[in-house]
Amino acid sequence: MKSRRDKPREPSGRDAAREIDARFGLEPVFEPGAEPLNSLDSACSLRPVQCPYCGEPFETLLDLSAGSARYVEDCPVCCRPIELQLEIDDDGDLSSLTLLRTD
Repeated sequence: MKSRRDKPREPSGRDAAREIDARFGLEPVFEPGAEPLNSLDSACSLRPVQCPYCGEPFETLLDLSAGSARYVEDCPVCCRPIELQLEIDDDGDLSSLTLLRTD
């Protein structure tokens, strides 16, 4: 007969959310102003940028852990596609960020 101590502990809170994200291949949710959850999260950086179409400022989450990258993200204001070009230096820090119109 097993006691309650033998039962595996079910993750709760942030641990449960991370387990679900990992299991289903979901991207984690980041709250503005929240502290990084762990050392991997510290490679993510919330940066203020300005849409090259409508000129409205917004914040975007940059993942610096993957090195230099190019990807497209829609403006949260005007919904037009913006190409983001990240250049990461040898220390893993952001050396440049360029936002381009895709038209």
